[in-house]
Amino acid sequence: MTTPATFEVVDMHTGGEPVRILVAGAPPVVGKDILAKRRFAREQLDHVRRLLMFEPRGHADMYGAWLVEPTLDGADIAVLFMHNEGYSTMCGHAVIALGRYAVDRGIVAASGGTTRVGIECPCGLVVAQVEMRDGRSGAVTFDSVPAFATMLDAAIDVPGLGRVRYDLAYGGAFYALVVDRALGLDIRSAAVRDVVDRASAVTEAIKAAVPIVHPTQPDLGFLYGTIVTDGGDGRGTPSRNICVFAEREVDRSPTGSGVTARMAAASARGKAAPGDVHRFESLTGAVFTGAIVGSTWCADRPAVTVRVGGRAHYSGEARYRLEDGDTIGAGFLLR
Repeated sequence: MTTPATFEVVDMHTGGEPVRILVAGAPPVVGKDILAKRRFAREQLDHVRRLLMFEPRGHADMYGAWLVEPTLDGADIAVLFMHNEGYSTMCGHAVIALGRYAVDRGIVAASGGTTRVGIECPCGLVVAQVEMRDGRSGAVTFDSVPAFATMLDAAIDVPGLGRVRYDLAYGGAFYALVVDRALGLDIRSAAVRDVVDRASAVTEAIKAAVPIVHPTQPDLGFLYGTIVTDGGDGRGTPSRNICVFAEREVDRSPTGSGVTARMAAASARGKAAPGDVHRFESLTGAVFTGAIVGSTWCADRPAVTVRVGGRAHYSGEARYRLEDGDTIGAGFLLR
């Protein structure tokens, strides 16, 4: 296997959560559709992920977006999402960043007050709307793939925590939604390590006991992580949540696909009326908005379309390389 000499990236962040966009230097990703490309990258090109996500160029909580050729009608760009464990199926904070990136790089021509960007994600086509002011990109919203709740008020025995109640919902990826007090926590004051430990324990317990099945795509049928919430619904004061995903990775943003899942669960409970704007806050104080904008179906399952909004910012550009003989530089993590 030969690693290209140089990788070119653009670094952004959304609410403090990194988005390292791989724009040049990667080998071609082969596949008839985006899920096939995701499998190919995971099985044949995972050295690229390790090089850019892991130390010494990244860290355990790094996140990346690997641009590939689109295959869907309506898609302007296509993306594989990367993190410390592998490849996600959806990432809202990255979609918000990629909307700005696509307009600013001229991949999509800016038009009027709002520019549409079609983004092909492993979960399907996500449509972003990029706000334009004085010729510059700004806030971004995106309309989700069909989102739905599969379990409400389920319970699981978690070692060290006892019986824990949770909801299971899909927003492009599957999440367990748990109120902080069910874990003996207050996420506005708890140590992050305690949140990570308890959320990860919930994730592992559900993975071991609960089959996760997507109605149309087997590759989408897995639990991505657990979102610990303050129990609010975001209709007044923003509801804080902390998403712990992949291999104990902590999202600095409010989590776009997580907001989608939370809105799907709220809709299933009758606590999210179409058009009402809910707000969700992360550890950094960043706020995403969420609103139900349509009813739809995922196969034979009733679902909703959620519009999520937030802001991304540029943090730099870089060229990375791997020197011959540098086995440590190929990527490592200390946790």
